[in-house]
Amino acid sequence: MSSFKGHCHCGNTEWEAKLEKEQQGHILCHCDTCKTLSGGTFTLNQIIPKDALNVTKGGDNLGKYTYYGESGGFPVFFSFQGIIGKGVHCYFCKNCTSHVYHHQEVMGPDKIVLRTGLLDEGIKNFKPAAEIFGKAKLPWEKEVAETFETLPPS
Repeated sequence: MSSFKGHCHCGNTEWEAKLEKEQQGHILCHCDTCKTLSGGTFTLNQIIPKDALNVTKGGDNLGKYTYYGESGGFPVFFSFQGIIGKGVHCYFCKNCTSHVYHHQEVMGPDKIVLRTGLLDEGIKNFKPAAEIFGKAKLPWEKEVAETFETLPPS
């Protein structure tokens, strides 16, 4: 297990994430919600235990908003899993709005989705490990890792 430091754009929020070797890669998410939240064609993520993340600066000032399975790009995900209406809680720096992590209720209370693109070493050294919601990829995007139409089989 290795520790990786991250920070938001303005520097008001900093954190450290402890990642196992197999977590030291990006899961590229092409869902419509990630596109809307990031303004890009995908986001860089990893699913980790909640207790593997330690917000070391600005944790008391994180913003939070919640959306449900019926909004954004996740209806397919929640319908696919058979769980409609589960919340997705997004935690972000209130000053610059960089998203630190998300908690999807469907994953249970102990797992979060960490934005690996905001880790200092992650953005430089992590490689794509998988692509999810490949069916929402833009036609000009090339495949860079194993791609799943929605999510990998459980």
